[in-house]
Amino acid sequence: MTVWRPQPKIMVKALGLLIRGKSLFAAEVVNDAGVTKGVRPLGGSVEFGETWQTALVREFREELSVTAEVTGAPIVLENIFTHEDAQGHEIIFAARIRLLENEIPGPVVHFQEDNGDTCTARWFDISKLSTMHGPELFPVGLKSALEGELA
Repeated sequence: MTVWRPQPKIMVKALGLLIRGKSLFAAEVVNDAGVTKGVRPLGGSVEFGETWQTALVREFREELSVTAEVTGAPIVLENIFTHEDAQGHEIIFAARIRLLENEIPGPVVHFQEDNGDTCTARWFDISKLSTMHGPELFPVGLKSALEGELA
C-alpha cells in the first residue's frame, strides 16, 4: 500500500455523485494502517486545460471502465482537511452523474488508482453516513448538501 499525503497546494477535484434511491456509490478512504476512516464519491484531479466535467468522465472511465454523463449542476465545496497530520486543500466540483451502461459492474467494486493502490467502492445509505451508524462522508459539507437536494 502506498502512503498518501495531500500535496502542499490547492487541488481542483471533480467527484461523481452516483445516487440510487437514498444510496451513494463511494470509495473507502483508509489511513496508513489500512483501516477505513470514511468514504468519498469517486472522481479525481482536474488536469491543466481540462474542465471539471471532462475530468469527471475521464476518472470514471479510468477507474471503472464505464462512461459517465454529468446530469446536474455542481455542488462546489472548499475542503481544507488533515490526513495523517498533513494538511490538504481542495476546491471540489461534485455533480450528479449517470452511467451510460446503466449499472456499476457489481455491488462491490475493486479498482486501481493511478498510483497502483487498489481501492474498494460500494453503495452506502446516505442517511447513515457521518453518524455513529456509518462511516464519515468526505468532503465535510457534502452530506448536508446532499440531504438538502434529496429532501
